[in-house]
Amino acid sequence: MKHVISLGAGVQSSAMALMAAQGEITPMPDFAIFADTQAEPKGVYDWLDWLEQELPFPVYRVTKGNLTEESLRIRARQKDGKWGKEGESYVKALIPMFGRKSNGELTAALGRRCTEDYKILPLRKKMKEKKQGDEIFCQWIGISYDEIQRMKQSRVDWVEHRFPLIELEMHRHHCLEWMKANGYPEPPRSACYYCPFHSDEEWRNLRNNQPEFFKKAIEFDRELRVAHTKYNRGQQMEVYLHRSCVPLGEIDFDNDEDKGQLTWDFKAECE
Repeated sequence: MKHVISLGAGVQSSAMALMAAQGEITPMPDFAIFADTQAEPKGVYDWLDWLEQELPFPVYRVTKGNLTEESLRIRARQKDGKWGKEGESYVKALIPMFGRKSNGELTAALGRRCTEDYKILPLRKKMKEKKQGDEIFCQWIGISYDEIQRMKQSRVDWVEHRFPLIELEMHRHHCLEWMKANGYPEPPRSACYYCPFHSDEEWRNLRNNQPEFFKKAIEFDRELRVAHTKYNRGQQMEVYLHRSCVPLGEIDFDNDEDKGQLTWDFKAECE
């Protein structure tokens, strides 16, 4: 059996990898894999560069391609379907956007191929490259105890899922405490800079602390809407990155809780 870490380069998976490096979680992993959507903020890549130097096992970076570019790419339909005829141009819904119908009704998130196509499958492809004969892989996943509802069994018979942080009953804040107690800096939040599952607090942090990426997210939000309106007319709705179905640049992200409003805490991030 080979042991491999699914490394998202965020708080939980980074703590898990460093705990393994120190022998607090055993056995020592054979390697870790980071699946790159090419849409993380610069701080995540800087952190990953540092983290690789701290780990005694190799970290492989894999990618299916640029999620941002692919989300805007104009494609031709291969056959007639619900939304159009063969040969017509369309834009594929890769990320979980929100929609506003012509009657004003808001919809739940559309699409959702990003996790499967740009995270899970590239990870599995790399493991398959490393597989020898009848080897089984034990894939460590950095889900913490406060996210226990996100645990899932493997869908392939040669991969077993393991959740070391849940075994240790470690919450996210325990991971941060462990990092601090062991003299490590705090990892960044790992997610695509324009992820529609951002909470308002995360959008606000992006705006305040990484304004260049917030500006890019505003432009991406606009480009998505233009492309889907032009090429996906059969859907009869406008798409947005924010659940309110308001353009990202027009939203007031200054503390809604202070204004007496409820904020939504999504637990549907990259699983």
